[in-house]
Amino acid sequence: MATFAKATFNASSYAAFRPSYPPKLFNTVLAYHHGPKKALLDLGCGHGLISRALAPSFNSILATDPSSGMISQASASSASFPNITFKTGSAEDLSDIKDGTLDMVVAGQAAHWFNFSKVWPEIARKVRRGGTVAFWGYKDNYFVDYPSATVVLDHYCYGDRTMGPYWEQPGREILRNLYRAIVPPAEDWEDVKRVEYQPKTDGPQSGEGEVLMHSRMKLGEMEGYGRTFSAYHNWKAAKENEGKPDIVDEMFGRMLEEEESWGKRGERWRELEVENEWGSIILTARRKRANAPMLWCRIMGNTEQKGVYCHGIVDRERDISSMNNDQDITAGLETVMGNPPQSVY
Repeated sequence: MATFAKATFNASSYAAFRPSYPPKLFNTVLAYHHGPKKALLDLGCGHGLISRALAPSFNSILATDPSSGMISQASASSASFPNITFKTGSAEDLSDIKDGTLDMVVAGQAAHWFNFSKVWPEIARKVRRGGTVAFWGYKDNYFVDYPSATVVLDHYCYGDRTMGPYWEQPGREILRNLYRAIVPPAEDWEDVKRVEYQPKTDGPQSGEGEVLMHSRMKLGEMEGYGRTFSAYHNWKAAKENEGKPDIVDEMFGRMLEEEESWGKRGERWRELEVENEWGSIILTARRKRANAPMLWCRIMGNTEQKGVYCHGIVDRERDISSMNNDQDITAGLETVMGNPPQSVY
């Protein structure tokens, strides 16, 4: 993530050349979520694409990113979305957010950079019981109709003498392995689901799993996309590469040699449209409700006793101690037992 947070990183190019998320992705995430949609937190929001897409579905959205450049780009692009607040910040520190007030936390193309020893405890405190998290990402694109170009892309991205050593780790490997290293702690999260896709070069939708990220793009656009890779920026900044030919230019030159139909286009090669699919992952999890069902409760008027007698709650200190009046108690019962609460007399 450090590369994207640098002041020299071009946030506008990132916004222009990165692939957009299809409606299917957002529909998958929203269909998983149950209950209120009052407050959403968008971690690693980048240029604000996700926040803008989800703005119609939530009352308010807080979007954070460690890069001030990204936040400036996001704010400038989101003037017509008054329910989004953009703020510089990290996923590891959510101290400005009140406990239990978030309905959903999302992170697109960002979770592989998180320090989850800090992030999981933070979001467990901030997300209401029954609320959700959704983390998704996409890795390397495949030119699904052009196997030779795809082999060249892989070599230049991950070869020992190309951009391979310049990816920030372990984040890149976590993403390439489709977030399998990201495991929601079982004591706080349940109903964990993963939607994965691994493309192949036997044509569109020939891969394994459910296609989410795909786009028909011009080769010139793919060239610009290659220059948004963090590894490219780190390669370019390395002193040992000073004076060398641009590695993205070299990569596409090699592709033109390997794919005869591309090379035959001469100077017009950048205008050729090709189908791309990305390996992708959506990881969703639901915040656990009370550790045990409420067998029976009776609302009383004794504020010193928090106005409630409950049996069968293992985690009652966490669930009941913050209830200060009958309204809070009723809301707490609805969170645990459903709306309206059952067996209350």
